[in-house]
Amino acid sequence: MADTGVQARKSAVYLLDQILGEEPRLMSELLAGGALDKLPPDDRARAQRLALETLRGMERADRLLQKYLNSYPPLTIRNVLRVGTIELCQGGAAHGVVNAMVNLVSGHRTLSHLKGLTNAILRKIATEGPDAWAALRAPRLPKWLRGPLTEAWGADAMAAMEAAHFAGAPLDLTARRDPVALAEAVGGVVLPNGSVRVRDAGQVSAMPGYAEGDWWVQDAAAALPVQVLAPKKGENVLDLCAAPGGKTMQLAALGAQVTAVDSSASRMVRVKENLARVHLPAKTRVQDAREVAGEYDAILLDAPCSATGTIRRHPDLPYAKDGSEFGDLIELQSELIDHAWSLLKPGGRLVFCTCSLLPDEGEVQVDEALERHADMTTDTDALDVPGIDADWHTTEGGLRLRPDYWADRGGMDGFYISCLRKAG
Repeated sequence: MADTGVQARKSAVYLLDQILGEEPRLMSELLAGGALDKLPPDDRARAQRLALETLRGMERADRLLQKYLNSYPPLTIRNVLRVGTIELCQGGAAHGVVNAMVNLVSGHRTLSHLKGLTNAILRKIATEGPDAWAALRAPRLPKWLRGPLTEAWGADAMAAMEAAHFAGAPLDLTARRDPVALAEAVGGVVLPNGSVRVRDAGQVSAMPGYAEGDWWVQDAAAALPVQVLAPKKGENVLDLCAAPGGKTMQLAALGAQVTAVDSSASRMVRVKENLARVHLPAKTRVQDAREVAGEYDAILLDAPCSATGTIRRHPDLPYAKDGSEFGDLIELQSELIDHAWSLLKPGGRLVFCTCSLLPDEGEVQVDEALERHADMTTDTDALDVPGIDADWHTTEGGLRLRPDYWADRGGMDGFYISCLRKAG
């Protein structure tokens, strides 16, 4: 089975069934729950890649398929056809793809009678699909999310962000020491902010320097908040909502005395594992960030958010969520800012950031925090770090990053970052 790719494709369809089903689940939840654990490493990577590529290109696939469908088949068959269409339109060998998808349906306990439909449609896609594929627009976000983002940033910016989402994301690394040496070792390039970008990286744990702890995976945009905080050696720094630990490792590598806090015990296990692999010290604590006590020179608050800035890496998000929880997240962010402010020493600085494209989780949060705290100001000088374009600065004194920025280099995650200074 594995030599025909059926098992990897079957697992990709399973992931899509769960993400797009009546009770949608995120890809991260499925993987953490062991959805692919029984597969060998190559099939596991292939299944995940196929599912992600199908989610990115689903609108295009559905447009091609609707020509041949008089009615909607069951979700599993739709996902079989979507995966097959994506593979065929991206250069997959027609004979191998069609046969594998037909075999997959043939082995299904209740849907095997639809193997003929699957065969007929995918053979038509193999003939006509690739030419039609390239003429279609970049897939759009679902209306529930596209509407507010278009209102915030405009139609042209929305189209550019959707093109970045469709293109996906290369792999970014943060070097433990020398980014130039790391780029040479892994065949990557050094970005303006010092991150190392790798294309077609393959299996991460097999890359040079992984076992030695020379680097960790971290999108270039996600590396910027620590660069804005600019911790000094020996400073007592609190990293709130720290998992999976990329920023904790950055802080520790710069010599700060770091306390990393996260409310999830399982996610904190990952932070500890990451720290151990890169041989960096930090105190770790499983605790609600709103219950932390103490006094700190500097605080990094990467607050829980909608994660709408990470869609180019997590294309499941617009389908597994509907925005209903965003109001609670925005309220939580305000609470976290206020509590973090109470822990900051006079003259200290708080970097607030979210991997969100929604102004309510960035610019608006800081505007409102400035109104609540008379001793709070934005430190715009702290934002002048390598790689930052002046156009990314916002009126209230923060940074707005978008997926279409650095488009010629492969884009970046959407982020909001602000450095807040406490009066001395």
